[in-house]
This record gives sequence, structure tokens and C-alpha cells, in this order.
Amino acid sequence: MQFTIQHMEDWQNIAETVISKLEHNILLLKGNLGAGKTTFTQFLLKNLGSTDEVNSPTYSIVNEYSTSKGKVYHFDLYRLKNIDEVYDIGMEEYLDHSFLCIIEWPEVYEEDLYGLKYHEMSIINTGENREISFE
Repeated sequence: MQFTIQHMEDWQNIAETVISKLEHNILLLKGNLGAGKTTFTQFLLKNLGSTDEVNSPTYSIVNEYSTSKGKVYHFDLYRLKNIDEVYDIGMEEYLDHSFLCIIEWPEVYEEDLYGLKYHEMSIINTGENREISFE
């Protein structure tokens, strides 16, 4: 699926669509700094019924949110240097006990997702718009 974001309120439609298409409990978010990964996550969690304040887990590595469907864990793996650091935070435990795990900067962990089913969203900032692909 392809989307174009021209206005902040366009994120709402994307969040609604993504929720209706979720089949797996892992969502990889790819995009450069400032692309809108955390903004999308804010809209997604609001649509899942969370009243928690949503912010980037850049320094905490993982944030936990309560939703009407269950726990959502939001990861930012940007600062992790290797797969051992991913295992040190207990990634597998989170994957096993969540409604959804949203993983920003998943590249350090992607190889180990082999065999698992997940969704992937790419957000590209073109300067005027955001181009979104979701699968």
C-alpha cells in the first residue's frame, strides 16, 4: 500500500488503515531522522485507545503503552551497535508478550526476524511530502 502525507491530519487515515490491515504483532518502521516514525506511532496508539503520552524511545530504547487491545512496545534501535545489544534488552520476551511491537531503525535486528511474520512501513521525507509504503 502506498500513501502520501501532505498535511498532519493525513496521518489519521494512515493509522486507521494500518490498524485494519495488521495481521502480525511486529511493525518495522524505516525512514531517516525526522521522517515521521514517531508521529505515525502517536496517531496509531491514539487510534488503539491509548491515553499514554507517546514519545520517541531514542534514549530509553523501549517505551511501553497500554491499549484496549493489549500492550504495545515501541523500540528505537538506532543507538544499538549489534545484535547482542538487541538480545540484552530482552527483545524476544517483548515479542512474545505484546499486541504489537513497533521497531524503529530495525536494521541491526532484521536478519534475526527471518521466519517471523511482520509488517514493514517505510517513510520517505521528500521535502514537501512524506511518501509511505506499508506491507
